[in-house]
Amino acid sequence: MFAAPPSVMAEVFCRIPDKFRRFGETTQWAQVQLHGAAAPVFLEGPVFDDAGNLWVTDIPWGRLFRIAPDGTCELGFEYDGQPNGMKFLNDGRLLVADHHKGMVICNVATGKAETGLDRYLLEPFLGCNDLTIARNGDIWFTDQGQSGWQNPNGRLFRVRAGTGRPELMLDRIPSPNGLVLNRAETALYLAVTRANAVWRCPLVNPTGEPGAEVISKVGTYIQLSGGSGPDGLTIDENDNLVVCHVGFGAVWLFSDRGEPMLRIDVPEGRYTTNAAYGGPDNRWLFFTESSTGTVYRAQMPVAGRPLFTTQI
Repeated sequence: MFAAPPSVMAEVFCRIPDKFRRFGETTQWAQVQLHGAAAPVFLEGPVFDDAGNLWVTDIPWGRLFRIAPDGTCELGFEYDGQPNGMKFLNDGRLLVADHHKGMVICNVATGKAETGLDRYLLEPFLGCNDLTIARNGDIWFTDQGQSGWQNPNGRLFRVRAGTGRPELMLDRIPSPNGLVLNRAETALYLAVTRANAVWRCPLVNPTGEPGAEVISKVGTYIQLSGGSGPDGLTIDENDNLVVCHVGFGAVWLFSDRGEPMLRIDVPEGRYTTNAAYGGPDNRWLFFTESSTGTVYRAQMPVAGRPLFTTQI
């Protein structure tokens, strides 16, 4: 449908040191999610703190790594969980979408992890995956579990700022994953991994009352092919959308009308999973290649949009 976009090769920003890799070990998460493959480390969830450090999750081992601006890696937090996407709260704590425990709050200063949300209507979540925070402090998160075309029971939730209560916004999704709002916050883009697509979820407010937004007329915004499907999403100042194509080994940049603008390749691995803007002028894209435990980076044509925070 479109001509192939220009392509660039990403450069290594940080490879998790061998001293942190658990060679010869496995977990139940790895047995299921990676079909029994070894997982000495498996990175996702990049997010920057105010000091310019990049934090990433290590899903099978319940670890959060802190990577300094010079690429030096340290173990920043560890707990009994399966952390995936994460964002910082106003007070410096991390809100983590955890596949095992729900939405978890990690206090990196004290080393304490506590459950923020773990169920909806008295039932446990399927397996939380990723989150984004709106300008007004609302938290949107995906509940993926083992959903797919064989059982499209994945869900999208919103927690209105100050309420602490999850609202079910969309269900019957075959593997909801990364998510991000457009600049005007009139639409939410949702990576639907097993459909190999990014959905556009328009937000409408039929009454005009605060908190009355609903999702209407969901449609396919980007249809990918090959690999396993889209994973993490992020967005720049011009509403151009970054899509991490897991299983394909590339990250795509699409224009605000859905046209491919750039392809970013990696020299090793196909698990390109999650991305975050950072670096000088917020013009660099940092993203995880999970299977090799590597964070790559590439300079982008437009600066990334700053993230919002909230409080819990």
